[in-house]
Amino acid sequence: MASKAGQPPLPPSGYALAGASGAFLANAIVYPLDIVKTRLQVQVKRGPADEPLSTTNTHYASTVDAIRKIVQDEGLLGLYSGINGSLIGVVSTNFAYFYWYSVVRGLYISSQDIAKPLGTATELSLGAVAGAVAQVFTIPVSVITTRQQTQPKGDKKGLMDTGREVVHSEDGWTGLWRGLKASLVLVVNPSITYGAYQRLRVVFFPRKASLRPWQAFCALSKALATIVTQPLIVAKVGLQSRPPPARQGKPFKSFVEVMSYISEHEGPLALFKGIIPQITKGILVQGILMMTKERMELLFVILFAYMRKMKSEKLRKVAEAAAAQAKQVTDQAKQTVPMLTK
Repeated sequence: MASKAGQPPLPPSGYALAGASGAFLANAIVYPLDIVKTRLQVQVKRGPADEPLSTTNTHYASTVDAIRKIVQDEGLLGLYSGINGSLIGVVSTNFAYFYWYSVVRGLYISSQDIAKPLGTATELSLGAVAGAVAQVFTIPVSVITTRQQTQPKGDKKGLMDTGREVVHSEDGWTGLWRGLKASLVLVVNPSITYGAYQRLRVVFFPRKASLRPWQAFCALSKALATIVTQPLIVAKVGLQSRPPPARQGKPFKSFVEVMSYISEHEGPLALFKGIIPQITKGILVQGILMMTKERMELLFVILFAYMRKMKSEKLRKVAEAAAAQAKQVTDQAKQTVPMLTK
């Protein structure tokens, strides 16, 4: 939908702000599930017969067991450990993703001679490009947040202190980009999710400009994306967290090493550990995000339209003032000329 002046309803920054606002709200609501799935995913066995232990030297048997033990050991606030860094990362990642998605999507559409709906492959490709660019700039926050979520009770640190801990490790500054390769591969997750969401909207709700809450939750594309990419998600968390007790402080060097170690010590199914809270969180976040983004876009359309109107009125007033001043100068000049000719 274009405005009367031929402008798009929102610039890329408007779409990015709408997406980031929805992501902030959604992830704040379900954050306890995020920390639970992270704790479950960093559990690694010392040997085939041992129980897997997290970086806090605690074994979590399930999602409910993890919630119970975290509250018991760290209090209710333990479920929100690292939330500041997480929300900063969520907002920055989603802002970058939706910004670059709208940019590359707009460029692609404008380059087409004939306007037609984008195919699924095109939507996924555009989403992957946007996701890759976003990850390069925002992964340091993800690394710091993962470290905060897996810190033991007596060793809790703030965002900056955790960042310094990462930098002062054996990786140096490059430690802030730990798991970048896995993250770049994982761009297929949001691209599958968002691309599938766009296609499902066209198929099931072709004439609706915005979706109702239940309609947004019908697009459960996040579950499919999570199941497909879960082994990489587990490997990425293993790379970014503190070295597990089973490794005696020795960090993993690559996501392939993480996957190999887990498969060897716990079996291939362990690559899907934490999938229940991961999917639950993903579905809730996706539904809230897409539902909120639709409405936030409407709010930002109104806001940007108001700003354009105010800018137009301001320019009109400036133009009228300039015209009045020019007229005054002209009138003065007309009065001066006859006096000089006398």
